[in-house]
Amino acid sequence: MKFTIRVDASLDMGTGHVMRCLTLADALKEQGNSVSFICREHKGNLIPYIEEKGYLVNKLDMDLPSILTKQESPILEHAKWLGSSQNSDSNECHSILKRIKPDWLIVDHYALDYRWQQALKPVYKKLMVIDDLADRNQQCDLLLDQTYNREQSDYLSLVPKKCTLLLGSQNALLRPEFAQWRDYSLRHRNPPILKQLLITMGGVDANNITGKLLEALKSCELPKNLLIIVVMGETAPHKDAVKLTASTMPVETQVKINVKNMAEIMSNSDIAIGASGATAWERCCLGLPTISIVLAKNQQVIAEKLASKHSIWLIQPHSLVTDLKNIFSKLSVDQMREISTNAKTITDGLGVTKVLTKLLV
Repeated sequence: MKFTIRVDASLDMGTGHVMRCLTLADALKEQGNSVSFICREHKGNLIPYIEEKGYLVNKLDMDLPSILTKQESPILEHAKWLGSSQNSDSNECHSILKRIKPDWLIVDHYALDYRWQQALKPVYKKLMVIDDLADRNQQCDLLLDQTYNREQSDYLSLVPKKCTLLLGSQNALLRPEFAQWRDYSLRHRNPPILKQLLITMGGVDANNITGKLLEALKSCELPKNLLIIVVMGETAPHKDAVKLTASTMPVETQVKINVKNMAEIMSNSDIAIGASGATAWERCCLGLPTISIVLAKNQQVIAEKLASKHSIWLIQPHSLVTDLKNIFSKLSVDQMREISTNAKTITDGLGVTKVLTKLLV
């Protein structure tokens, strides 16, 4: 079967959408299917990375007059993330899809809705949408929302009656290594002990929350033999500044760029500080106790639901020093065990297999 994925990465939207689509693409490719991508060349895009993994990327130019086109009404909350109007974007995609003739078009983009989908309906057979927001109408055959405790009622008025809904964090698109490392990771936490702290604020971290976290940790009660590992993406604009801050930390602090073994690093870490985006499901799968920070409005629901289940500690970007001091001054084995125990129930890491059963029919 032929699959085409329309997804973007940028300094504004981060890298999580592309990364989860690549996870699905790899699984589809492993089953013998053909997968290609359509991506716009935003600043901070991951097009070279996708191509390095062996996929054809059909590129949408950023230098088009259409970028200045007035957005259609009603305007979506994330419309600016597209770098174009939906009408212009669909016109650009039409010729690409007409040539490919995909069995499935997969869309992971907060700035696209039913208008874009209807315009392209003649050039694809079926449509899958990956979403987290439940805030706009979709014309799709299959919709995946991996938000914890997402309800059918959240989407019933937004999708056709015939649409299949895959909802909840057990469907999270995690790379196979997370399920493979799960048992090791859970055994590693018995009993909990604080020797390694992982900081991962997403692939971009445009506002340098990572640097602010390191500064805040200087005033916290940390074990003297603690190892801090900071993981950042290749496109992160502040990675050099973070490396400089890391060199001034009171405990050993390593900065790793574009790692290939994230599941292994998480499994060997005892606590994490991370953004409340797609990597939240990776940490839950591994039972990694996490101090979570909301970096974007679309992460708020995820963070609040996980916090309500005592699966994370939730702190605020504007009170990092106070919140981190409070957590580390009171941190106990029982607290770490409770967070880990609750987190591991959120997802088992086998979501890709569940999604494939709906696509490959």
